[in-house]
Amino acid sequence: MPRIELVTGDLTLERVDAIVNAANSSLLGGGGVDGAIHRAGGPEILAECRALRAGTLPDGLPTGEAVATTAGRLAARWVVHTVGPVWPGDGPEAERRRRLLESAYRNALGLAARLGAASVALPAVSAGVYGWPADDAAAVAVGTAADARETPGLVRFVLFSPPMHAEFVAAAERLGVDAVADR
Repeated sequence: MPRIELVTGDLTLERVDAIVNAANSSLLGGGGVDGAIHRAGGPEILAECRALRAGTLPDGLPTGEAVATTAGRLAARWVVHTVGPVWPGDGPEAERRRRLLESAYRNALGLAARLGAASVALPAVSAGVYGWPADDAAAVAVGTAADARETPGLVRFVLFSPPMHAEFVAAAERLGVDAVADR
């Protein structure tokens, strides 16, 4: 199991091998984490995303999948872009979408490991504008990271607010996952 850290901060300032981007399927930037990573990383990230769209991903990156680009000006080697699902509510679609959120984390962590990353920083995928409830988003994130077969040795969740950080700490406690809550 990797070392799991839970911190509040700015994902774009992390000094790790790979930073995970909560991307939209277009890969061409957007709001929230996606926009922040593209702004901080510079035009190199967008250029590689455009090349992916012109080549292997003409229809965009499917939900639950992951792809890597340069990190541009970020203090990382790679950005691993993953697309989380939009919260469907408590209806019949919820369990299928929850599996897609698990896949987004699992595929991002696996790709980072295959690239050779020893450390990775991740946001709370789908927990912003995609509307996923914070408690469940945290449980999926921490549980998937703890159970992943393929992952960098250090998995750091960088949460955008103290309330989200508290949700991740509570999820780790509920799941019995040993996580370091401060650096």
